[in-house]
Amino acid sequence: MIELLAQGTRSNTGTSGWVVGVVVFVLIILLVIFAVIFQFLGLYIRALVSGARVSMLELIGMRLRRVNSSVIVNARIQAMRAGLQVSQAEMESHVLAGGDVQRVIAAMIAANKANIDLTWKTATAIDLAGRDILEAVQTSVNPKVIDVPSTAMGRQTIDAVAKDGIQLKVKARVTVRTNIRSLVGGATEETIIARVGEGIVTAIGSAVDYKDVLENPDHISKAVLAKGLDANTAFEILSIDIADIDVGDNVGAKLQADQAESDKRRFQAEAEKRRAMAVAQEQENIAEQAKNRALVVLAEAEVPKAMAEAFRQGNLGIMDYYKMKNVQADTSMREAIAKPDQK
Repeated sequence: MIELLAQGTRSNTGTSGWVVGVVVFVLIILLVIFAVIFQFLGLYIRALVSGARVSMLELIGMRLRRVNSSVIVNARIQAMRAGLQVSQAEMESHVLAGGDVQRVIAAMIAANKANIDLTWKTATAIDLAGRDILEAVQTSVNPKVIDVPSTAMGRQTIDAVAKDGIQLKVKARVTVRTNIRSLVGGATEETIIARVGEGIVTAIGSAVDYKDVLENPDHISKAVLAKGLDANTAFEILSIDIADIDVGDNVGAKLQADQAESDKRRFQAEAEKRRAMAVAQEQENIAEQAKNRALVVLAEAEVPKAMAEAFRQGNLGIMDYYKMKNVQADTSMREAIAKPDQK
């Protein structure tokens, strides 16, 4: 009897241990579930109260997909409050693509308030392209001013020369607003600055007199604005204003002086060349004269030989010789009388 009671007690003890283990396991599961639910409970309640309901399973799925559920919930609440119809899946896709969903939603809300047509597809494309979509919308509503030239260029003015040769130094301010439709793929501020600077140089260069530019600076802005410089850019130019014009150097006079100096050096070089050629020609003539004198001397040296040969052959008599000597003496005397004394 005692053995049966002991066996029953051991059996009850084993059953109780199994039940306790099951209860502990269930409690652990419930604690884990409660911890997970408690973690997302605040977001769930905030979304539910704000009218942007998100289920608990969707919140858990965001965590598994490594998406910041708080960012999605906040963006969804902002969108729903502003009357924007953007699904949770679209927001998650944009976040997974590396975009800033809250900035996109803020930009769409600002565009909606300003009656600017900005769709979710366009806004996300601009954001993923690396452009600040919120700043673009703000610039579209509140235009900004761009200085030409910009301080980043390291120059203070745009320098150009009128037809009369006078240099003018110009500072301009360009008022622009963002063109949302061409923001993706459109040229940036640097292109606007370069085009406006080029237009200013062209307008001043077309002016006959610098005084006309000083009297009517609006001629520059009108000429530049008429060129349509904002084509294929991310901006729309509203106005171009000439902030300052200063008179620079007389570039035309400097160029003429430099040209005259260059011509003088060229003419001097040509004259020196001609002089050198004349000196060389003179030296050649002197050499030629010396050569001819040598030939004369050689020829004269043959005369005594010829006379001696004539004596031997009887072709020249003594009287003929004396007559020739008299003729030479007379010739020398006449030459001496005809020429003045040389000291």
